[in-house]
Amino acid sequence: MDIRAQVSMVFHLDKCIGCHTCSVACKNVWTDRPGAEYMWWNNVETKPGTGFPHRWEDQDRYKGGWKLNGSKDLQLKSQSKLGGLLKLFYNPNQPGLEDYYEPWTYEYENLFDAPEGDDQPTAKPISQITGEEMRIEGGPNWDDDLSGSPLYAANDVNYDLLTPEERQQLFEIQRVAFMYLPRICNHCANPSCVASCPSGALYKRGEDGIVLINQDVCRGWRACISACPYKKIYYNWVTGKSEKCILCYPRLETGQAPACFHSCVGRIRYLGVLLYDADRIESAMKTADPLLVEAQRDVICDPNDENVIASARANGISDEMIESARKSPVYKYVVQWKLALPLHIEYRTMPMLFYVPPLLPVMGKDGDQPYDHAEESFFTSLDKSRLSIKYMARLFSAGNEAVVTASLKKLMAVRYYKRAQEVGDVQDDRVNRIMREAGTTPEEAEEIYLLTAVPTVHKRYVLPPLQREEAIGSMCDVQDCKGSCGFGKTSGAERNV
Repeated sequence: MDIRAQVSMVFHLDKCIGCHTCSVACKNVWTDRPGAEYMWWNNVETKPGTGFPHRWEDQDRYKGGWKLNGSKDLQLKSQSKLGGLLKLFYNPNQPGLEDYYEPWTYEYENLFDAPEGDDQPTAKPISQITGEEMRIEGGPNWDDDLSGSPLYAANDVNYDLLTPEERQQLFEIQRVAFMYLPRICNHCANPSCVASCPSGALYKRGEDGIVLINQDVCRGWRACISACPYKKIYYNWVTGKSEKCILCYPRLETGQAPACFHSCVGRIRYLGVLLYDADRIESAMKTADPLLVEAQRDVICDPNDENVIASARANGISDEMIESARKSPVYKYVVQWKLALPLHIEYRTMPMLFYVPPLLPVMGKDGDQPYDHAEESFFTSLDKSRLSIKYMARLFSAGNEAVVTASLKKLMAVRYYKRAQEVGDVQDDRVNRIMREAGTTPEEAEEIYLLTAVPTVHKRYVLPPLQREEAIGSMCDVQDCKGSCGFGKTSGAERNV
């Protein structure tokens, strides 16, 4: 048993209103400078949609994440040892500027300096790269709220498994449904970006699991951009270095939540510590696709288990960090309640950001009406879901519909339970039956309600005390890590490194 600590996250998608406040907060703090104009370390996508960069989930093109080599070993999709050398100078699997967007500003001087004429002066868009006048054809949230459009939703790679009838249903105007998907770096426990870096610039901090890039070591080879299946690493064309979300570690070290968490209007974000067994990561990520979610849950350890605590202490994890893990809202959502699921676990990077799947776009239709408020069907059946369960399973459970259905049933049971309490128009026997089928109890439903609907900031963010001078090194030798799971050994960090 090799217990490690990870600062992990849960995003509750039923509470996301798509306001993009998180994206703007992150942009103003970290990427408001030359070379970073097109970077959105935090972005909010509309699903179904193609996302940012364009069709980032298409791993047939981008070759991100890991693959099973003959059902025996995990191997990077983006490169082999020989292929990694050849791709140093030309990598056909990297996204280009056209897959993101060409950053632009406006010619504001023209509003004041334009010569007198018959027409009102305008501020034309100009490229921030070339300074030339340009035509805007894309952006980070170009498909925002346009779900169901054949221009965007039809190009979503998650449609591949849907039948033609199911696809057509989503394009009918009365069935249009969409959800928001905020995305940051997942700070994976099995990061393919770390394993792919030719320079060894990427590393995972031992004390909190945050994945960072050493800017002094990075040589701008950009292998990490190809290897990251979530496309959350960007290349700064001014500095020649790669950059990514740092989970606002300077804020965490001073007891503050990350900027995107702090500014979240919908209060959808939860942050806490998870303890996991690093020895079991590789075997868990070799599991067949339908079993990957449960395999990842098994790797996460009970913070109240005495053997886990002893192993954590032996690895240098402080008692304060272990105490944070006991109070972690993330552990409750992911392991205890099994409500939160990883995004595209089939990439086998073991992402440590989890999502509570949204119930509203799934349930918001019955018959020919968008909503039905008849007593017998406050919430329509999952079998009549407006947004296909198969589509949700493609996002959150590697195609295993039972995992998504179980999460949605429990969310629905909590709503029935609270409606019976507050409104009193649902019979007790019916509520009991729904809760029994969802596998929950009144006590658990009340606990889920309190943490979902009316939590305090201290319950949403259980921040561990982090002191960098007591940090645990988790560096991995460049040659040893290449093509492996990208996981190194812990050791005491050297000062001034």
